[in-house]
Amino acid sequence: MDKTIALYSKGLTEKTTAGLMRVIYLLYDRGITIYLNIMDPGGNHFDHDPRVILFNEITDLPADVFMILSIGGDGTFLETSMRVRNTGIPVAGINTGRLGFLANIPDDDIGKSIDLLCTGQYELVSRSMLEVVSPKDLFSNGNAIALNEITVQKADQTMITITVKVDGIFLNTYRADGLIVSSATGSTAYNLSVGGPILSPTDDSIIIVPMSPHNLTIRPIIVTGSSVITLEPGGRSSQCLVTCDSKAVRVQAGTLIEVRQSASRLSTVLTAGNDFFSTLRNKLMWGADPRN
Repeated sequence: MDKTIALYSKGLTEKTTAGLMRVIYLLYDRGITIYLNIMDPGGNHFDHDPRVILFNEITDLPADVFMILSIGGDGTFLETSMRVRNTGIPVAGINTGRLGFLANIPDDDIGKSIDLLCTGQYELVSRSMLEVVSPKDLFSNGNAIALNEITVQKADQTMITITVKVDGIFLNTYRADGLIVSSATGSTAYNLSVGGPILSPTDDSIIIVPMSPHNLTIRPIIVTGSSVITLEPGGRSSQCLVTCDSKAVRVQAGTLIEVRQSASRLSTVLTAGNDFFSTLRNKLMWGADPRN
């Protein structure tokens, strides 16, 4: 089989290493050319493995790479997605971590899933992403794009206020620990933890949900994907924390933060049996009855 696949992994725990080794074995046995990037600088134990070609940058990959596999947890998937988001190459996630909404292929299903991937039995899902467009260069090196969410949070123990406008129209001033602006993909991440709604990953809507609001009537709200959302943090603290997925910076109170949907999109892979609704049922144990 004349195909090329790239693998990303990091933090080579015993479980992740075993999963990675099994993926390499299965792909190599099918005659697939394998490129490997271990994102943990101290974790590369494949220097002398003749089955793989090590690479550092996405630009090092040949043009015939048809898929990228992220092997680890959702954190590994997020980091992989940020590295490949501008290539158009679809990303599939093999879960050797914990919950695994993004890396939704179970490690005990690797053999079957590799068969499906190699024979084209999968669906591509185009996911929207969010971007901090102002202040410009708030996150250096083009890292202002998030697959899951952008948040404004308190930087100390003091509750903050966040004044929100949508397309220039005043929405609300939230008094809370922070505010989450989430994509549909991020609806099963931080947004889920604070009681926000779950959206299908193909949805382009944006969720605005407060973190521990100091008002029981405050509820999450969903706005269209074309919305421009302006956040103005205030309160007694001089600083707050702005996060973009796993990246974080401190900003001064009063700084206007503009968030909108990114022009970049991420192509992801869903194999049969690992669709979004199956993942919800399995991960959240919907319908599970301890009496059975």
